[in-house]
Amino acid sequence: MLEKSEQLNHEKMIEEFEGLTRDAKRVQRETLHKILTENREAEYLQRWGLNGRTDPETFQSCVPLVYHSDLEPYIHRIADGDVSPVLTGKPITTISLSSGTTQGKPKYVPFNEELVNSTMQIFRTSFAFRNREYPIVNGKALQFIYSSKQFKTKGGLAAGTATTNVYRSSQFKKTMKSMQSQCCSPDEVIFGPDFRQSLYCHLLCGLICYDEVKTVSSTFAHSIVYSFRKLEQVWEELCTDIREGVLSSRVNDPSIRAAMSKLLKPNPELADLIYRKISGLSNWYGVIPELFPNARYIYGIMTGSMEPYLPKLRHYAGGLPLLSADYGSSEGWIGANINPRLPPEQATFAVLPDIGYFEFIPLQEENAFNVLHSEPDPVGLTEVKIGEEYEILFTNFAGLYRYRLGDVVKVMGFHNSTPELQFVCRRNLLLTINIDKNTEKDLQLAVEEAGKLLLEEKIEVVDFSSHVDLSTGPGHYVIFWELSGEASEEVLNKACDCLDRSFVDAGYVSSRKVNTIGALELRVVERGTFQKILDHFLGLGAAVSQFKTPRCVGPSNTRVLQILSDNVVKRYLSNAFA
Repeated sequence: MLEKSEQLNHEKMIEEFEGLTRDAKRVQRETLHKILTENREAEYLQRWGLNGRTDPETFQSCVPLVYHSDLEPYIHRIADGDVSPVLTGKPITTISLSSGTTQGKPKYVPFNEELVNSTMQIFRTSFAFRNREYPIVNGKALQFIYSSKQFKTKGGLAAGTATTNVYRSSQFKKTMKSMQSQCCSPDEVIFGPDFRQSLYCHLLCGLICYDEVKTVSSTFAHSIVYSFRKLEQVWEELCTDIREGVLSSRVNDPSIRAAMSKLLKPNPELADLIYRKISGLSNWYGVIPELFPNARYIYGIMTGSMEPYLPKLRHYAGGLPLLSADYGSSEGWIGANINPRLPPEQATFAVLPDIGYFEFIPLQEENAFNVLHSEPDPVGLTEVKIGEEYEILFTNFAGLYRYRLGDVVKVMGFHNSTPELQFVCRRNLLLTINIDKNTEKDLQLAVEEAGKLLLEEKIEVVDFSSHVDLSTGPGHYVIFWELSGEASEEVLNKACDCLDRSFVDAGYVSSRKVNTIGALELRVVERGTFQKILDHFLGLGAAVSQFKTPRCVGPSNTRVLQILSDNVVKRYLSNAFA
């Protein structure tokens, strides 16, 4: 059983959440009032003539909907040292960087203490519901988390990834301790300058305290899969380190070596045990519960662009439950996973009505002539309808007002009076040439279907991306695949045809039939190509635990497209509509 004080804390968090969500409409009005009152001196808000009014009706009639590009001039003024109230009443002291995988470069996003508070609130809320289903007592967490380098902007503000800003906050460790999620790895590993060295030591730390590990987690599912792929390569070296009590020479950072020397002692018995366990595995199936027998679950963001990694993660997990983490972005958090037993593909997120002010733009279909209907007016948090899809508008405490997050969500139900959302896709990540509209989810489903043809040769798609090639007419889709082995020409030709047929969007199918969209092209790239893409974004300051493979490479992502194109080893053209 949980210690009584901890159990009471978790029950208190659930009780607070229930109270907030019973009257979400009132809480939303109060939250907007608080945001606008705290920031009433902000130049941006004064520009729109609110004149001190804080009600939703005035706010919506005066303040326009914006994209990130609309706020960039203000954000860059702040980053360059403007200490006047530009977007917020209090000065912004920290800048968060997005992963940069969508547009090819990181976005600057204002970050402040209120965002740290909302992060910890989300963490504690979801943990309370999670711990009710999967109780953990006195456990450790094998967390594959990494801090990227921070730097100073022109104006002297600290800038780093959103995860880095959170990990460096004093509240983070305090919250993790209250959640009984003490990381196996010391800070020197988390904040190490080279993620490869940090990853090796995360694995080593987990193995050293293998019987204490209660959870395995990272920000994204990709990072967990990546870590265990690395384990397949270095496990014998790790066993040698444990056997001899001496850290591998591959780790040369002095601070990491000093921290690890305090943990690593000669332990031949443990090395032998790990060796036997791994040697007895069949194709690495179930390696996580085999090595960490007291682990209760695996935890991380597993929705959206992370879904393609779920089959491999389930392979490593054996029968261990996969629990999807909460829903948020570099701009801020939105909802908590309060139904942890749902499989990741069905995960829903209950919006916390006090961490921001939320509006939702109803999505409408385009007509047959590809003419957009006029965009409908946004609706409030409690006015959304079950089964409908919406784009999220976000107003937070750090200077974003009616901000188009770009996420499409579906309302699956309500918890009390707050909606439970399911992430659908990013609205701007589209494969489109004329009347076709294929989302990231459509691409994922097509890859999954075509990938089944590889199974007969025991080959899997390691990673994938796509691009619309308009260099010759008619334009056509290009799908990039990195494979785990050499597939036959016959299977790859069939896979190419299958990819083409698996895009069922009516605009795409009709365009293919009349050849206004050309034959889909499958390009197989060398092993390690997506590692080069990861290295590229790490060089831009991204953190590996925040990395998302760019699924639809647009014209602004020239470097990623170059990496993909330079590493193509085979090409196939579809005959599906010949």
